[in-house]
Amino acid sequence: MSEYIVELRDTTKRFPGVVALRGMHIGIRPGEIHGLIGENGAGKSTLIKVLTGVHRPDEGHILVNGQEVHFRNPNEAKDAGIACVYQELNIVKLLSITDNIFIGRTIEKKSRLLDYKKMHQMAHDVMLSLGQDVDPQKPCGNFGMGVQQMVEIAKAVLFDAKLIIMDEPTSSLGENEVGQLMDTVRELKARGIAILFVSHKLEELFELCDRVTVMRDGEWICTEDIADMDNDKLIQAMVGRSLSNLFPKVQGQRGAEALRVEHLKSAGVLRDISFAAYRGEILGFSGLVGAGRTETFRAIFGADPLDSGKIYLDGKEARIRAPLDAVRQKVAFLTEDRKGQGLVMSQPVKTNLILANMRGFRKGPWLDERQIREAVAGNIKSLSIKTPSADETVSKLSGGNQQKVVIGKWVNTDAEVFIFDEPTRGIDVGAKIEVYNVMNRLVKEGKCVIMISSELPEILGMSDRVIVMREGRVMADIGRDSVHFNAEDIMKAAWGGAL
Repeated sequence: MSEYIVELRDTTKRFPGVVALRGMHIGIRPGEIHGLIGENGAGKSTLIKVLTGVHRPDEGHILVNGQEVHFRNPNEAKDAGIACVYQELNIVKLLSITDNIFIGRTIEKKSRLLDYKKMHQMAHDVMLSLGQDVDPQKPCGNFGMGVQQMVEIAKAVLFDAKLIIMDEPTSSLGENEVGQLMDTVRELKARGIAILFVSHKLEELFELCDRVTVMRDGEWICTEDIADMDNDKLIQAMVGRSLSNLFPKVQGQRGAEALRVEHLKSAGVLRDISFAAYRGEILGFSGLVGAGRTETFRAIFGADPLDSGKIYLDGKEARIRAPLDAVRQKVAFLTEDRKGQGLVMSQPVKTNLILANMRGFRKGPWLDERQIREAVAGNIKSLSIKTPSADETVSKLSGGNQQKVVIGKWVNTDAEVFIFDEPTRGIDVGAKIEVYNVMNRLVKEGKCVIMISSELPEILGMSDRVIVMREGRVMADIGRDSVHFNAEDIMKAAWGGAL
């Protein structure tokens, strides 16, 4: 009898122009929480898709309870007890919780009609066992991301999953929802269910996992008890080098005022926002979920309407009624939703990289292909975008490399004000440093950089100044040399306390 509930042995998976997995192996024990970590492009997503039957390996073996299996599709993997909760949830928001849980596995009466009474009861019971006392007859879209994620987990639990793969499960959750998820994962472990926990957040791995496997460039690097690892060891294994400074802050030279807003108001969202941002600085925006940070900059960028208030660029009042107005006035906005708002997923890397400034690559009535090739090659090199070629469809890249394409798109403009909204969400440690270095470069060039982040270490590590928001208001403006420039005081302001 194998010690592993699920095991990969010497697995290789090739795609045109790239070997995504090379001799990869991993073994997951019953009732363990097994962490999986690696840089973007390390092969984690491919490994997940091989385990769940989306891809068939070119070489190697998949074993379940010591017996070799050959999955031809995801349904066969589910039947073998392998389920996955993907970062992008497979939820139909218009359908009820019950319908989402039983999609493809409905229960029928003898009359061949659906037995909704039984399904509703089973859905309620399994959600309750996961700490969610909700009405299963209500549409999933009525609930937040935390409940929707529990619906995905409920699917796996209800149909006797032996292994549940969780792919970046906390990336879209608030602080309370993260705590709830952690409790659920521990409860699943107590039931003997194995968890493969894929995360870029080292603190989550140390809090939850029994063991951790590190991947690099599609290959197995190590599997260790988490108790025998620390941050430095994990990072070094992941990137192949020591990263002594996770936040390579470069002190800029504060210059002239680049952006100023006065008394921005929007009913129920913004309650009187005023602040200034300067060239040569990184201005961080911190606050709890729902504080109104993203909404503030969507309004400044012209994506959402304002009821009142004024916006100034370089000291002159700016009229911004739509995003195109903002782009023409040299404002760049890297949204937190890279797939929905930052990229055209069906288009190649090359097209996405020039999307925000096609006029700048024009030669007469046509696009200058030579100029585009040179600029795109420079972006791919400077941002370390892992792609087989500039013509690869951007949807085929890993999440972190997609984020780098979004950054490259705006770097290719002549913008003077760069707004980065959660720029390192879902990006590994090595890639984060590359993003920080892009910010440093922009600051050195005298640009104004604004960074919205939910990660306090990132805010403290990279900001020259921090504005803290709560419920649509500015609560504090804290300079790097202030005695209040610390995590405790920033959180105090975020909760409404006076500094």
